[in-house]
Amino acid sequence: MSEQWVSVDQVDGTLQAEILRGLLTAQGITVRLLEESAAAAIGLNMGPMAVVEILVPQAQEAQARQVLADYYAGKFEDG
Repeated sequence: MSEQWVSVDQVDGTLQAEILRGLLTAQGITVRLLEESAAAAIGLNMGPMAVVEILVPQAQEAQARQVLADYYAGKFEDG
């Protein structure tokens, strides 16, 4: 049986997506990034074609959503 992947966030640009992938991966969550191939080929960082979807296995969805909520709430900031 194949693993089900779910979208837990959408961000503008590959840089932000890679930051979130690193954060989630550091928490033990498997991540796939889904982006418009044309945007990646021509290096778009803004606009609707630059949206990157962050996918995680369905079994890790709740954990991923909590990590992202903590990130957006500033809980990972030093200070």
